[in-house]
Amino acid sequence: MTAKQTAAMQAMEDQIMAERERTLFEFAEYDPSTAERTGYSNYSYWGSTMRVFLKNRTAVFLLVVMVGLLTFTILQPYLPGQRNPIRIYNDPATGVQIRNHEPGAEFWFGTNSIGQDLWARVWSGTRTSLTIALLVGLWEVGFGITVGALWGYVRQLDVLITEVYNVISNVPTTIVLVLLAYIMRPSFQTIVIAMCATGWLGMARFVRNQIIVIRDREYNLASRCLGTPTSRIIMRNLLPYIVSVIVMQVSLSIPSTIGWEVFLTYIGLGLPIDIPSLGNLVNEGRGAMMAPSLRYQLIFPATILSIITIAFYVMGNAFADASDPRNHF
Repeated sequence: MTAKQTAAMQAMEDQIMAERERTLFEFAEYDPSTAERTGYSNYSYWGSTMRVFLKNRTAVFLLVVMVGLLTFTILQPYLPGQRNPIRIYNDPATGVQIRNHEPGAEFWFGTNSIGQDLWARVWSGTRTSLTIALLVGLWEVGFGITVGALWGYVRQLDVLITEVYNVISNVPTTIVLVLLAYIMRPSFQTIVIAMCATGWLGMARFVRNQIIVIRDREYNLASRCLGTPTSRIIMRNLLPYIVSVIVMQVSLSIPSTIGWEVFLTYIGLGLPIDIPSLGNLVNEGRGAMMAPSLRYQLIFPATILSIITIAFYVMGNAFADASDPRNHF
């Protein structure tokens, strides 16, 4: 058989095979969205995070306690039979202030040294302290994470933000809070502004350090080479990898803010006395704790403060562990 005949037979066989392939397969058109799909998976990051978190019974119990506490704190003024937290109550028979009345059926948490109802004051103070903590916490999350992400990823801003950070952080936080409290009139807005002035520093520094660790990994270099915008790289490539540690920092910032509010009140630079807060109540109870019959004035606000602090700390740790993909299943 000659070479030409062999080539002809080979061409005929190739044609037959091509015909068979056309009958067996159907060529699909190119679809960019389908091309990015590497395979089906029912994995959900937040779903897995919640499954791991719900396995921690202590954290779930404290979550229920906190939800109940927050709900009751909000609804308490609208419940029947509630008293005014700043009103001074007098004995109807004698007209004398009902001072230091022990807890009982009439006053569930007793009264303070001027005849105010501690039950109403504790819950009003809890609302005030939690509002301050949430406002400052939201500022730390929003501003602190934004500055930290830009500080860690955009090299051109590194020197500028570092100098700003060094100037502010080298001034003790207590001095900044005291100065702002003296310059501005003591009020709810003053204490929020004073805490926000320095509260973002720790979050920004923490996020910056975490982003520097993963900034130059291969997938980020590839994204930059492809012209991906900086904002998209930060939101899609960087922040999701450190969400667990960010959650941990946020959960600790709320009880820390309440602690600062208690401290400022303790040194006389917190909220005015006519605004109930956990700091004011703890400070008032501190003065009465030496008398055994008056210790309830410190026990009740201190108990609420302890529950909030412990609950946020435990839930923050549990959620940080749950949001780590290495713990997912």
